[in-house]
Amino acid sequence: MKNAITFSDAQKIVDDWIRHHGVRYFNELTNMAMLTEEVGEVARIIARRYGEQSEKESDKEKNLGDELADVLWIVICLANQTGIDLDAAFRKNMDKKTNRDHTRHKNNPKLI
Repeated sequence: MKNAITFSDAQKIVDDWIRHHGVRYFNELTNMAMLTEEVGEVARIIARRYGEQSEKESDKEKNLGDELADVLWIVICLANQTGIDLDAAFRKNMDKKTNRDHTRHKNNPKLI
């Protein structure tokens, strides 16, 4: 896969950027508030572009990929600040979902 990076790579890239271009990480509470704000921007695009709300002219230039990347950036910051290895956490989470939900969705009559 061309230019693929792991979560660990991304965590290092974010940390290096903050050390070279920033001053420090915002504290965890500030980052949580910023994460909420960025998720709201993603929700606004989804609601207007793919949902039933009409899209305002000013929203048409919003880039969903960029907003999702903003969410990912802050998640990575929070992981770095709290000592979370996102590669390990993601693998563990996928194992949990696989074991717990192996047949759950296939057996859900609402999805058939």
